[in-house]
Amino acid sequence: MEKGTNCFPTCHTVFLAWTWLLLLSWCCTGAEITCRSCSSPSPSWPSSSSRLRQEQRQPPPPPPPPRGLRSRPGGRARGSAGAAAAAAAEPLPGGEPGGRAGPRGAALRSAGAGGGAPGGRGPAAPRTRRSSEGRRALPAGGSRGVPAAEGQRGGRAQPRGPPEEGRAARLRGAEEPRLGSTTFALTGDAAHNQAMVHWSGHNSSVILILTKLYDFNLGSVTESSLWRSTDYGTTYEKLNDKVGLKTVLSYLYVSPTNKRKIMLLSDPEIESSILISSDEGATYQKYRLNFYIQSLLFHPRQEEWILAYSLDQKLYSSMDFGRKWQLMHERVTPNRFYWSVTGLDKEPDLVHMEARTADGHTHYLTCRIQECSETKRSGPFSRSIDISSLVVQDEYIFIQVTAGGRANYYVSYRREPFAQIKLPKYSLPKDMHIISTDENQVFAAVQEWNQNDTYNLYISDTRGVYFTLALENVKSSRGLEGNIIIDLYEVAGIKGIFLANRKIDDQIKTFITYNKGRDWRLLQAPDTDVRGDPIVCQLPFCSLHLHLQLSENPYTSGSISSKETAPGLLVATGNIGSELSYTDVGVFISADGGNSWRQIFEEEYNVWFLDWGGALVAMKHTSVPIRHMWVSFDEGRSWSRYSFTSTPLFVDGSLVDPGIETQIMTVFGHFSLRSEWQLVKVDYKSVFSRRCNKDDYQTWHLHNQGEPCVMGERKIYKKRKPGAQCSLGRDYSKTVVSEPCVCGQGDFECDYGYERHSNNQCVPAFWFSPSSLSKDCSVGQSYLNSTGYRRIVSNNCTDGLQEKYMAKMEKCPGKAPRGLHILTTDGKLVTEQGHNATFIILMEEGDLQRTNIQLDFGDGIAVSYANFSPVEDGIRHVYKSAGIFQVTAYAENSLGSDTAVLFLHVVCPVEHVHLSVPFVAIRNKDVNITAVVWPSQAGTLTYFWWFGNSTKPLITLESSISYIFTVEGMNTVTVQVAAGSTLIQDTKEIAVHEYFQSQLLSFSPNLDYHNPDIPEWRQDIGKVIKRALAQVTGIPDEQILVAVFPGLPTSAELFILPHKNTTERRKSSEADLEQVVEILFNALNQNLVQFELKPGVEVIVYVTQLTLAPLVDSSTGHSSSAMLMLLSVVFVGLAVFLVYKFKRKIPWINIYAQVQHDKEQEMIGSVSQSENAPKITLSEFTDPEELMDKELDTRVMGSISTIANSESTKEIPNCTSV
Repeated sequence: MEKGTNCFPTCHTVFLAWTWLLLLSWCCTGAEITCRSCSSPSPSWPSSSSRLRQEQRQPPPPPPPPRGLRSRPGGRARGSAGAAAAAAAEPLPGGEPGGRAGPRGAALRSAGAGGGAPGGRGPAAPRTRRSSEGRRALPAGGSRGVPAAEGQRGGRAQPRGPPEEGRAARLRGAEEPRLGSTTFALTGDAAHNQAMVHWSGHNSSVILILTKLYDFNLGSVTESSLWRSTDYGTTYEKLNDKVGLKTVLSYLYVSPTNKRKIMLLSDPEIESSILISSDEGATYQKYRLNFYIQSLLFHPRQEEWILAYSLDQKLYSSMDFGRKWQLMHERVTPNRFYWSVTGLDKEPDLVHMEARTADGHTHYLTCRIQECSETKRSGPFSRSIDISSLVVQDEYIFIQVTAGGRANYYVSYRREPFAQIKLPKYSLPKDMHIISTDENQVFAAVQEWNQNDTYNLYISDTRGVYFTLALENVKSSRGLEGNIIIDLYEVAGIKGIFLANRKIDDQIKTFITYNKGRDWRLLQAPDTDVRGDPIVCQLPFCSLHLHLQLSENPYTSGSISSKETAPGLLVATGNIGSELSYTDVGVFISADGGNSWRQIFEEEYNVWFLDWGGALVAMKHTSVPIRHMWVSFDEGRSWSRYSFTSTPLFVDGSLVDPGIETQIMTVFGHFSLRSEWQLVKVDYKSVFSRRCNKDDYQTWHLHNQGEPCVMGERKIYKKRKPGAQCSLGRDYSKTVVSEPCVCGQGDFECDYGYERHSNNQCVPAFWFSPSSLSKDCSVGQSYLNSTGYRRIVSNNCTDGLQEKYMAKMEKCPGKAPRGLHILTTDGKLVTEQGHNATFIILMEEGDLQRTNIQLDFGDGIAVSYANFSPVEDGIRHVYKSAGIFQVTAYAENSLGSDTAVLFLHVVCPVEHVHLSVPFVAIRNKDVNITAVVWPSQAGTLTYFWWFGNSTKPLITLESSISYIFTVEGMNTVTVQVAAGSTLIQDTKEIAVHEYFQSQLLSFSPNLDYHNPDIPEWRQDIGKVIKRALAQVTGIPDEQILVAVFPGLPTSAELFILPHKNTTERRKSSEADLEQVVEILFNALNQNLVQFELKPGVEVIVYVTQLTLAPLVDSSTGHSSSAMLMLLSVVFVGLAVFLVYKFKRKIPWINIYAQVQHDKEQEMIGSVSQSENAPKITLSEFTDPEELMDKELDTRVMGSISTIANSESTKEIPNCTSV
């Protein structure tokens, strides 16, 4: 499922708008007709099949939607009240796929009604809309060229007669039959490349047409014209002066409950306003808006009520047809808002929506349009849900919640509490689409873990909870907007009949079912072709295959069509062979509900139903201009050709009167490359000789390969006799006589958890325990124990096997708890300190009502419950400290007990990490490295250490690590600290050598005034000092390293490093190093080393008289230099004491007598691996006030000689203080 419930987010973001299995009134759509005669290349269009759930489109151009829970808000799903939010922006037909168009990328679309709205940004983000039928334009293809005679291939128009050329030759001597027609040109609109049409029908003679010029470079509509006809399209009046000559219109809407109410939207690039008409577009009132409309949703019953979704994700409501608007909610998910469903929701003005709340999570909310404040909203589902997962449709509400990396789907039937949807245990769905919610049953397409381009079809019980497999590996494809298209089609007028394209061994084959997916079979190919020649095609090696795509545009018939008013009659494009083909296709017809088929054309034709399905009209699907159409009165056995225009026309689309009563058809097109839109009104009433009487009808018995019982009934339909050239009229009724059949095995499908084996028996799947279904009842109660079978929903059979296969009422057995599980609602084993952690307890077997539950949170707090009822929505707990806690669930009843354990990591988000490393280290000796993390009480952390160019880290749970560097030079150390989902890092460099010398440096006091005490400043000052030393002494840069310490007064350490490649000549190199040290000391003692910090600020660098060991190396034993160093330290200590005692000022000696105690952890100097090199650290010098009470201490750091960090007096914040 629009991992959104993807329902299913996407139940991943991105949706499928329902293009259900038959088109309803075209006037409710917002589809476009693309000008096929345009000079620009025609865009490519999907050839995939039926849009069972058309992705609700996002503004330009959307990526493939996040997988998730999705539905099709339209078609056969009878719940316009709960129809999905208006589909988001659809692509502009008539342009190139890349968004470009030629001088005429003309597109004609019907006016939106019932829903849909503009994206406000032209074709890349056109107005979105919602209706109860397919809404995207399906262009006829081709390009505009020089007018030519209509091309027809001989013998392809009449299946059992002479070739068409022969028939045409015989007609040349006589006057050609012609239908009454008139043509009207939309003068001045030759450059307009989009058009929208509204013709309400229902005995109304008014037609409205909005034409637009969309500028692809500017990304907006630059011109528009509004036309109105009051005589069924014979003449049109231009209404630009009535809406404002400077007003540029971008979209046209019609109220689905009152076709006289029209709404026009202006282009938001110029102004944001709406124009409202209550008299079928004769007059308009203009109202300005303070927001930009992206989509609209009209109430299914209240003609004045509208929901508007803005470009900034706000939802507005109006109760006066758009004259005034009120903000309902912010941060609403696109296309996830729904009106209430009559009979299910208590208030007619209730709105279901998916929105982000203040906590940043997505929730399912409901509120009334005038009472949607924070206090008036309610959340029917207590937990957060996946984004783009809410679907409200008919009796059902679907959502998706991802936990532990798996999507869990929930359903509410008739507004009852949510229950988790049960698919077969190992289906492990990646994606789920709600296909249909007709007849108190859910039909869903599920993409399982091992599928990529196919879906499995599942069908549910009445409550929509338990799903069983109907058909595997149904073909899917992705539409232009990224929506998933499932090749499934429901035949209109007869319940239970579906067609599906299934993938078998890399071949796509068409299958049909007559019992809602219980049994499927291939289609028997026709016995003869269109010429009457025999066809050799033997099942199962050869069969008939059909393209199952619905028309996304009311101006084309689509690849397959059927009508409620003509039960059993199907017309479809397809081919005969071993698999479905997209090249060698023809048109086929069935008059008996898909049992037998005949070929009527060898090329692609658009075929429409006329006069309640009593007649058929066909028009060739071609890119050349035409002037003929074909009419059949005998279900396609023979066809009569009529001309509808004297001049060949590049046909962009045709429109059959939605009322079906006026017998008028409108053809849209162009005569030439630069001509205006031509609207040809065709009156085909002349083809009917009279009204039908009772002698013109016959009965037809529905059957399935000779079996008269279909869905548990014998049905007899009334239809016009083939060849009777009479009109049915408005009083026509398809009289249906039905009687129930005795229940047989074909009337039952396998129940949840059962699978059908080769012997046609339903047996439990290996993963299913039939006794598990009794866990919801208590001892003393009763439950329905499944026999493994359930009667197909909507099947009306009686008696027979019904008693044998129906579930039996049995007493609830007492069971000990078994299969106890504990998990968190989000599926994660980590939570933040101070936040709610919600635990879910599940039990596979046991008496839920008589089992005691205890949950120990592991922090000294536990809760107990008498049964499972209080814990169904989860148990919340807040941890006040960080750490790892063992959470234990214990279930017990009189028959036994069970335990489940979960280890939960409670963390505090880490904000900063500082890597504490020495500046210089000795090769092949241990170096201690520490990562200091803020805040300090962050709980259990994981440390990842990278050294040098290593690609694999060392992983520890400790903040310190010891490491040996084996390569001389600059070595990089990186640490990453992970706390829950947070990951931070720090990087430092260490100079590694065999030996070195170091010296503390101090500076003239004016440097302290300019010291901001940040790492970047210290690094830059270190580089300046290094350059100054090198410039004065001539010593190479690579032998000098200066590290400036944090804090005040400003101080630094100078490292004198050996020359490169001098390791082998150690003694001479040490002498050279001593010489370098002497040169540096002389320069420093003579105050020769200075630098200009800024104009007028000269800083002098001095040698601090408290020196460190002159030479640090890795040799063993005690050296005389070390002893001298120790004595010097003692001497310096005494000197400092005397300075304090007698309060005498000795220049520059007091610098390190006032070392601050709040130095950063950065204060680590060199690292020596010599045991004979004692070293005093800065932190060992106390404040002068303390020297009189403390002894100076010299500390030998084992094999590490370092300038240690002073003890900090600043409190490192813990988690609760941050």
